[in-house]
Amino acid sequence: MTRKKIVIVGGGFSGLGVGIELLKRGITDFVILEKASQLGGTWRENTYPGCACDVPSHLYSFSYAPNPDWSRVFSPQPEIQAYLLRVAQEFGVMSHVQLDTEVEEARWSDDAQKWFVRTNRETFEAEILVAGAGPLHLPKIPKLPGLENFGGTYFHTAQWNHEHDLKGRRVAVVGTGSSSIQLVPEIQPIVKELLLFQRTAAWVLPKPDHAIPALEKALFRYVPAAQRAYRSTIYHALELVQLAQRRPKAMERLQFLGTGHLARAVKDPELRAKLTPDFVLGCKRFLLSNTYYPALTQPNAHVIAQGVREVTPTGLVSADGTHHEVDTIVFGTGFEVSDPPISRCVVGRDGRTLGEVWGGSPEAFLGTTVSGFPNLFLMLGPNVGNGHSSALGIIEAQASYLASGLEQMARQDIASLDLRAEVQARFNDDVQEALRDTVWNAGGCASWYLDVNGRNSAIYPWTTIDLFRRLRRLELSHYEVTARARAAKSPAQPATRARVGA
Repeated sequence: MTRKKIVIVGGGFSGLGVGIELLKRGITDFVILEKASQLGGTWRENTYPGCACDVPSHLYSFSYAPNPDWSRVFSPQPEIQAYLLRVAQEFGVMSHVQLDTEVEEARWSDDAQKWFVRTNRETFEAEILVAGAGPLHLPKIPKLPGLENFGGTYFHTAQWNHEHDLKGRRVAVVGTGSSSIQLVPEIQPIVKELLLFQRTAAWVLPKPDHAIPALEKALFRYVPAAQRAYRSTIYHALELVQLAQRRPKAMERLQFLGTGHLARAVKDPELRAKLTPDFVLGCKRFLLSNTYYPALTQPNAHVIAQGVREVTPTGLVSADGTHHEVDTIVFGTGFEVSDPPISRCVVGRDGRTLGEVWGGSPEAFLGTTVSGFPNLFLMLGPNVGNGHSSALGIIEAQASYLASGLEQMARQDIASLDLRAEVQARFNDDVQEALRDTVWNAGGCASWYLDVNGRNSAIYPWTTIDLFRRLRRLELSHYEVTARARAAKSPAQPATRARVGA
């Protein structure tokens, strides 16, 4: 058994951000477990054509690791992945990374006041467990009748089959989320026929994207204050959007941005009607594209404004019973957000997994700690998401909160912190009350922000400025504290349970 003070599960931006924060504070006794053979998380996995960030890259980066050389305002996936790997090297994190290591179970022991983390390679004993696998981790492919008998090829956008050439094929794209919006314009020119199956039309806004001139890059490289000011401007402008999202009426007044964009690109009234959303702008995450609508006006593109009823060996049957022949199906259907894999294998003090405790509606305090799971810290957990800005700022704030807790535990000789149940309940009651009349809850859509029970377990209803203030320091009064003197010797290794990707 390997002993580490801290075990971090997942080698994406969350795990990397925690590792950097620990090193900055002189904490070196940690390991980052990554199931794949390279770091990167969602930016390693998603390699579909057109994959790019939907947040300006000068904001979608760590504040302490600015990159003056982004090629575009919204950088493509390869650049983001390269940035992540470079930052990991520059900040000395790679020596703490263990690749090709998949976590199978993490179980808390009250007797030992430790976590026992079993992987496919070895078992770790740790004081602190950080769940950094992220919410956009497990691709969601709908359970369609007949899919197993499909005679062609099918795959999810997050599991892109690069061996399968789409040139000259009849391709069905199922779903109209951010990945499909980016994908469709890339593949439309090369396929014989493109059928977009759309249950719900999405709001698509103009994308203020362009190549960044060399002069601007030079300015950011040699005058770092200019880049910091540019980043700050983007951040605060997006925070104003969040204020509007609290009021559906305010968002309705901004819908002309989407309807005008659609009208300019799509002249055919029948197609335009299919592509016109029936919910309030902002109810789902904003989609940005200048090429999506033009691609759908091309002769080889067809919008099927219905869901899929079943799959046959030669194609798809839409909800109205029409059969559509295709030889390739691409699912742009998102991820298992409310039932992430890590929730199935993290076992708390009462012997139940996170998933069993949550019952389909994830809940935490500040998206970071969960009652009944001592010394567990979630990254990008429940109700810290947003529909307007960058996740990396949240990661930095959560990493700082975690590190402040570790420092207090060390100073006061604390073995474990377990969030008080009443603190969690009060926080989540406040969150749900604040969300009730916002566009995310009252905007008339069924988004991935709503879990299987219809509860919004994804969005933070206040500004990220407020969230960062709350995460500035861990308050011990929110936790049941166990002194280190009460910790006993390690018990036997825990029993086998479910598996999860690191």
